[in-house]
Amino acid sequence: MPAEKKVILTEEGKKKLEDELNDLKLVRRREIAEKIKDARGQGDLSENAEYDAAREEQAKIEARIEELEQKLRNVKVIETDVNKNRISLGSQVKLLDIEFQEEVIFMIVGSTESDPANGRISNESPLGNALIGHKTGDTVDVNSPDGIIKYKVIEII
Repeated sequence: MPAEKKVILTEEGKKKLEDELNDLKLVRRREIAEKIKDARGQGDLSENAEYDAAREEQAKIEARIEELEQKLRNVKVIETDVNKNRISLGSQVKLLDIEFQEEVIFMIVGSTESDPANGRISNESPLGNALIGHKTGDTVDVNSPDGIIKYKVIEII
């Protein structure tokens, strides 16, 4: 059996998953058990849409619990207070999009925490992957569907 893939998270990302898992186990499980109990009390289960919906919701909650437990078993927490000389996982960087002369700031995170709209890009994304190992002043070429995009590393924050 192949080794499980490590889930790369910041400490903040790990805490979010742990909080969600606790909520699902301690709150949502009880709520859904109550819904199922109420639906059972309504009689014939073969034609009870509320019961079916509650059981379906229960299955989704249990699947999410299993998914979160799996991720947390394989978590590798990255340091966000990283080396300021070279870009690595956990680095926050200020870049200049050379074509548009626009400054952008990104944090390099694992794919689980990736949220480009909020400035968090995956180390597996074309930009994140291209940035790893570079330093302030470097120009980085990023392959995109529209061709090569050039960024200048202004600062590792």
